[in-house]
Amino acid sequence: MEFNASRLHLPRYRSSVAADLCIATESVQADASNFDVLELFTERRDMMSLPVTEQQRPIGLISRNIFMSQMSKPFYHEVYGKKSCIAFMDKEPLIVDAAMSIEDLTFRAVEAGEKALADGFIITEDGALSGVGFGLQLMNVVATMQAEKNRQIMHSIDYASVIQRALLRTSSAELSATLPDAHLEWQPRDVVGGDFYFFERHAGGWFAAIADCTGHGVPGAFMTLIASSALSQALRELGPHDPAALIGAVSRAIKTLLGQDGSATGSNDGMDCAFLCYDTASASLRFAGAKLALYQLAPGDDAVRAIDGARMGVGYVDTPAGYCWHNETLETPQGSLLFITTDGLLDQIGGSRDIAYGKRRMREQLLARRDAPAREVAAALLHDIAAWQGAQPRRDDLTFFCFRL
Repeated sequence: MEFNASRLHLPRYRSSVAADLCIATESVQADASNFDVLELFTERRDMMSLPVTEQQRPIGLISRNIFMSQMSKPFYHEVYGKKSCIAFMDKEPLIVDAAMSIEDLTFRAVEAGEKALADGFIITEDGALSGVGFGLQLMNVVATMQAEKNRQIMHSIDYASVIQRALLRTSSAELSATLPDAHLEWQPRDVVGGDFYFFERHAGGWFAAIADCTGHGVPGAFMTLIASSALSQALRELGPHDPAALIGAVSRAIKTLLGQDGSATGSNDGMDCAFLCYDTASASLRFAGAKLALYQLAPGDDAVRAIDGARMGVGYVDTPAGYCWHNETLETPQGSLLFITTDGLLDQIGGSRDIAYGKRRMREQLLARRDAPAREVAAALLHDIAAWQGAQPRRDDLTFFCFRL
């Protein structure tokens, strides 16, 4: 019987078991002679292993390769030919029940060692011989199952990406309608990411947030759901005009949701962020940050000014529940270029010495295009960071917000 290891061969509506690997085979009784075994192996050149039974219950397994090698030695025919076949059988083969799961069978095969993978194993049903299985078949099935699991996981992650992008779509639309000279770049390192952004208009201005949550990929994406939900709740309760108070409210919510009370069971996760509130009447920008900075290049300035956020992260076990972030109010002359980035840009390794991209290169790009539209500034940054990265892998999610007032 030829075994087919394709996905279609595997059961679709139940977990795979040892019975799915079972190949019906001939067997010999324990009192059969080695001549009897030799005759079988000679007639059945496809037979790689031969079970030995007593009253239909397997007691051993004869490997074709080992048996034929032994019987080819001088005088072995004469000495062992008429003796019981148990002389050359493995007296402790791997014997598994047909109902054993493939996962358990894999662990048992690894524990049994090389012989179970090379010579195969015996499969029984209610203790009686059912057939044999082989290591190559087992490896094929495990690989197929893993590929299917990976396919299902990737399908789930792809759909999670659709959900994550849908949650960000409203903010993108609001930003486009409010700031004509702005660009927001959001590139998850994996299909989903741990960075998120938020933008909404309100009476007399707008509010924006850029955040970098712990991790990337699926764990990071879960954190963005927690953090963005906490931010939405804080905005409903406090309004948009006090970014520092909003950061504090989000931090307390994260600590509560993740059980960050200092116990061993609590999660030590959180985020870095920058919150902005712009007042149209006064043309002033209020900023509060947690480990993220706001960069400003006003008309006539010969250097990019950095307004650093607090060095305390949002959430996390070590962040005090009562910690207070502070607002910075900036005058923003017409034509001012402002920029916020998560560390995915600044920490990207590359260049001839495999070092981080860094703030200096980012500032040089802003200065070189100080009068260009925000989209052109962003395009130049993306081109420069791609050239810098070269063959190095992407280190983190990449998010930045470039806008002109």
